[in-house]
Amino acid sequence: MVGDTVTTRIAILCNTFSGSVGVDRVVARQAKNLSNMPGNHVTIFTLKQEMSPPDNVEVRVIGMPHGFIAERLWRLSFPLNAIKIVQWLPMLKEYDIVYSHQYPLNWLAYLGKRRYGIKYIYYHHHLNPPEAYDGFLQHAYARMLNSLTLWSAKKADDAISISQYSRKSLLEDIGLDSTVIYDEIDLDRFHPDIDGAIIRRKHNLDNNPVMLYVGGITPPKRIKLLIEAYYIVKDTIPDIKLIIVGKGSFDGYYRDLKKMSDDSVIFTGYISDDELPYYYAGCDVYATASLWEGFNLPLVEAQACGKPVVAFDVGAHSEVVSTPENGLLVPAADVSALAGAVLKIIQSRSGCS
Repeated sequence: MVGDTVTTRIAILCNTFSGSVGVDRVVARQAKNLSNMPGNHVTIFTLKQEMSPPDNVEVRVIGMPHGFIAERLWRLSFPLNAIKIVQWLPMLKEYDIVYSHQYPLNWLAYLGKRRYGIKYIYYHHHLNPPEAYDGFLQHAYARMLNSLTLWSAKKADDAISISQYSRKSLLEDIGLDSTVIYDEIDLDRFHPDIDGAIIRRKHNLDNNPVMLYVGGITPPKRIKLLIEAYYIVKDTIPDIKLIIVGKGSFDGYYRDLKKMSDDSVIFTGYISDDELPYYYAGCDVYATASLWEGFNLPLVEAQACGKPVVAFDVGAHSEVVSTPENGLLVPAADVSALAGAVLKIIQSRSGCS
């Protein structure tokens, strides 16, 4: 206690802390907001760190094995990992509140509640269904991960959801109601007055129309459908380009995307948070073909930069894209409708018919 100010110690738990994952960017924003409140001391606990935290926020890295399969097996078996639990659980003792965004760290939050009486708040993002992934092993992993996530979420004292859609799904799945807090973006960074010329020069785009996607290069994002829609548009607008911004974590899936793409599809890989707003500014339309979304942060960022968006009418998209002026929603999995919406926006912006 300093003067009349009581210090509240807050722990935020997330699997990774990197700019390439939407959950992690929500964590960074949450940490910044909480740390700016008088009397709060905020620490992020994560399995892997790839970006710097906000000012006055500490990060503690728990660590985990490297490798696609090793990471997934380690996460599923975390409750049996006595060494890590004995090492890290006592560190939560000094905290008053723990926010946990994902399993397996939900388990650590639950143990902190049970052992030390810490208030455990579960932060509910979207859980992709098993059918969002390719292959039996990925289906099985998603099924087990979702079950463990919901089981550990049910142990929470309170819950937050990122949309009304996510709130409804959590209530239906485990009977846990939650407070809705929509994901925030930094309007000092994402706004309509950004000059995207630097991106057009970087990728030699000249005056070509540009379609943009930002996000994970993963099967649930259905980027194959996006590329299919792009080529339908390209039949009418041959000089259009597609920029795909994001880090690939499924090597086979990434290779398949590259095989179905010509040199008019630009894969940038990971882009820093500082550079990202310029990509939105440099495009003509933002598009996504995702079929499962609890919010969709890039849709909000693109609109904040004054760019129209196109997406399937699924999940929380109707909460995020509220007016026709902001963008168009089309029936789920209808690639022709997605392409038609992109074409309509580009032609209207260029004055073509």
